[in-house]
Amino acid sequence: MKVVRGAAELREAVAELREAGHAIGLVPTMGAFHEGHLALMRAAHQAGDAVVVSLFVNPTQFGPDEDLERYPRDEERDAELALGAEVSVLFIPTVEEIYPTGFDTHVDPGRLATILEGAARPGHFRGVATVCTKLFALVLPDRAYFGRKDAQQVAVIRQIVRDLGLGVEIVPCPTVRDEDGLALSSRNVYLSASDRGAALALPRALEAGLHVHRGGGMPDEIVAATRQVLDAESRLSVDYIAIADLDGPTLAAAVRVGGTRLIDNVLLNEGEGGPVGAGPPIGPSAGVGTR
Repeated sequence: MKVVRGAAELREAVAELREAGHAIGLVPTMGAFHEGHLALMRAAHQAGDAVVVSLFVNPTQFGPDEDLERYPRDEERDAELALGAEVSVLFIPTVEEIYPTGFDTHVDPGRLATILEGAARPGHFRGVATVCTKLFALVLPDRAYFGRKDAQQVAVIRQIVRDLGLGVEIVPCPTVRDEDGLALSSRNVYLSASDRGAALALPRALEAGLHVHRGGGMPDEIVAATRQVLDAESRLSVDYIAIADLDGPTLAAAVRVGGTRLIDNVLLNEGEGGPVGAGPPIGPSAGVGTR
């Protein structure tokens, strides 16, 4: 595995892989690798791609009161895990490499970036879209792999690839969960044992909403069932609960527990829906809001 830090080194390493006949699979990350990240790397490898992983904590997708400074970082551990996942190139740029002096070009994903996470975190998807577009320009991957836990992010990336004609196949991969059902996230390390117990209400709530859907429930009934479970956990604060067209109808929620914000979602018609971002967002449904 090559570890590179500059754009020129990256292009050279990718060119060598292409000359050897490999397709390129890109896995964009912010590091603090867990099994969810490794599953993306393995998916790329199993598809026959030479795997390029970017490790960059992107400041432009953090809001002014968010956790940029304390976001978990362990470059040495991440490099070891990437090597074990048969990554070909690990790209670890500085902020100055991605956003050099005078950088003033940004990608605005439009309306899709204004609902759900976009409403809760203004400017977040502008940062995500900009950094991913730059990574696509640097790597020119055949495919890029993203976890479906961030379903809205996948939809945003699909949209910019389609709208800008970037020619990258976006491959969404299933959410990876711990044995207790909590979706894996680098931010889970912030949770105390007590906080984690409270956070487990999030996957339970989504499962309750999914159950109502499978029983023929209407959107407002699905949201109400989800909210009932979350409201029963006094240590949680709800940012939103909504059904949106991200991958077919998707039930999504965001909560805060202690000082940690967590998101999760379930695809309501799994096995029936089209690709992520196939249709326009239907926006928040009944019951969205904070408490």
